[in-house]
Amino acid sequence: MYRIVSKRPLNPTVTQMEIEAPYVAKRAEPGQFVILRVDDRGERIPLTVAGFDRIRGTVRIIFQTVGATTEALSRLEAGDAIADFAGPLGKKTETEGKRRVCIVGGGVGCAIALPIAKRLAELGCEVHTVIGFRSRELVILEDEFRAASSRLAVMTDDGSHGERGVVTAPLKAWLEAGEQYDEVITIGPLVMMKFVVATTRPFGVKTTVSMNPIMIDGTGMCGGCRLTVGGKTKFACVDGPEFDGFKVDFDEAISRSTMYRDFERHRYEESCNLFRGAADKGV
Repeated sequence: MYRIVSKRPLNPTVTQMEIEAPYVAKRAEPGQFVILRVDDRGERIPLTVAGFDRIRGTVRIIFQTVGATTEALSRLEAGDAIADFAGPLGKKTETEGKRRVCIVGGGVGCAIALPIAKRLAELGCEVHTVIGFRSRELVILEDEFRAASSRLAVMTDDGSHGERGVVTAPLKAWLEAGEQYDEVITIGPLVMMKFVVATTRPFGVKTTVSMNPIMIDGTGMCGGCRLTVGGKTKFACVDGPEFDGFKVDFDEAISRSTMYRDFERHRYEESCNLFRGAADKGV
């Protein structure tokens, strides 16, 4: 069992937890993920390592409540424990030797981007960052990104915080102004990453995308994270999760990502009804 050391809501649907997992913390690197089960009857889900403390032996996870398992996880508190917490899995982000990098994160994808930005800054890289959200109440990790970045743009769809607009707006403006980046790393919704790639392509800037959003079981067995990269079939969990954005077939990935939407919504509603019924009975 893996004890929850701390729990903190970051916005109405996103929760941060620190999990006591010393063996995972010892080996974890930015860009990798873990597979967890809430209890011994639960499904396995992949969640990205959002941070780690090797001395304390803890791993930080940040997740959005979107399905039955994340709903169950969100109901646990500090001091509770989860059944399984396996990792680290996936290939780490290549951070060495970079002089200037632009990070573009969207929504809960910012949880994946933050440890990458921090590691780059620790290595002496100049980090420019764009983070985007629908509205003020959904903004997460702004202060931590500001501490790791020499330049930060915060975007919201409705203009309620930061600047109004999409994440590609400041990215395009910086590139047109002559900013030179060794790499652009983008993590967020598939549609967002598709347009980030479309923005950087005319400038020929190496662009890395994280395909975590399409992972399901995290082992390659389900085939749910299958995608086409450079005309070849890859699996986000086994071969990635990071890939050359110029080679990813985003239209195919976006289409495949909707395959389990109805099923997951049904399971989520079942889960919510179960918890409500238990609460009504005083369980």
